[in-house]
Amino acid sequence: MTEFWLISAPGEKTCQQTWDTMMAATTRTNNLSTNHKFSIPELKVGTLDVLVGLSDELAKLDSFVESVVKKVAQYMADVLEDSRDKVQENLLANGGKVKAIVLCVLDLVTYITRFQWDMAKYPIKQSLKNISEIISKQITQIDNDLKSRASAYNNLKGNLQNLERKNAGSLLTRSLADIVKKEDFVLDSEYLITLLVVVPKTGYTDWQKVYETLAEMVVPRSSNLLYEDNDSGLFSVTLFRKAIDDFKHKARENKFTVRDFQYNEEEMKADKEEMNRLSTDKKKQYLHNGIRIQLYPSESIKYTVISSSFFGPLVRWLKVNFSEAFIAWIHIKALRVFVESVLRYGLPVNFQAMLLQPNKKTMKRLREVLNELYKHLDSSAAAIIDSAMDIPGLNLSQQEYYPYVYYKIDCNLLDFKV
Repeated sequence: MTEFWLISAPGEKTCQQTWDTMMAATTRTNNLSTNHKFSIPELKVGTLDVLVGLSDELAKLDSFVESVVKKVAQYMADVLEDSRDKVQENLLANGGKVKAIVLCVLDLVTYITRFQWDMAKYPIKQSLKNISEIISKQITQIDNDLKSRASAYNNLKGNLQNLERKNAGSLLTRSLADIVKKEDFVLDSEYLITLLVVVPKTGYTDWQKVYETLAEMVVPRSSNLLYEDNDSGLFSVTLFRKAIDDFKHKARENKFTVRDFQYNEEEMKADKEEMNRLSTDKKKQYLHNGIRIQLYPSESIKYTVISSSFFGPLVRWLKVNFSEAFIAWIHIKALRVFVESVLRYGLPVNFQAMLLQPNKKTMKRLREVLNELYKHLDSSAAAIIDSAMDIPGLNLSQQEYYPYVYYKIDCNLLDFKV
């Protein structure tokens, strides 16, 4: 399961007792979830009016940051189109430097379950509103940069695809530059010209019988088969220039197609060079060189020394900014839990934030247990939930509300399975 439930409940005599009670209800007898304490530092509370306004702002910011996280992840998958099995291993969170040159890189589940507030990025001496504004500016910049980089890459990819289409497909439409040779043509002649004709395979015999008589001044025995695909063949034929129009007309009547093609060595060379350049530019965005050393002290944490040139510039940017956006997103969740817990449970600040990873088959039972455990916190919410459980298919609202503070975190960020 990649889904987590981030909840909070007021401290009993101590916050540890709140934790112990929840653990006893959800794991010790029924194994409904895997649980972790979620560490939130002592943030500045501010006034009640500010907290109420901030609650709505954080909800909108949460949705925005999540959308950017998913966009960066999905674009990573689009760029690594030929290596989609590598996408997930590149969606990591930078947990900070362990030593001067060693980067602690965490998979997303490990980052969430071992969450520690980043004091350097989001100083807790700042007000809650200032912290949210720091995150908002940071993610807005990432979103704008992604749009710019995506546009440039998509243009490059589109131009390459257009050239690739010209070099594939039917003989009626594809580029002939990689098929024909200079010796296939009569060149630099004032009177003669070589035309290229696409003939269906079923019409080969007819072509050989009639091509010399489709117009006057066709050079006898001048037709040669240059190339064929599954459906057609490409034939050359030489004739006098004055007979071109008549020949094309008669060819159409016989279901032969004359390609509009003039042999130009410089143009064909330029097309090939453009194709190679675009292909190289595209690959440079995600291919890499350099040295990477990986040390694995455990299955969940990777201490990685990465050379700065290992990844291509676009993938490197996506990796770094996915990490930045994902870290910001989890900090937004922490802010929301803090603000909502203060609003619900009051001052002084006294609550335990907890991260639950539900077992897929017992999610409904887990929700019932949590409702029973915390219904005393908000009897009206508990009553609504109880009544909804008795009416299958009833959807109370788009926003889930429970007697306890609750936010969902889903680490399944891609639209496909890798």
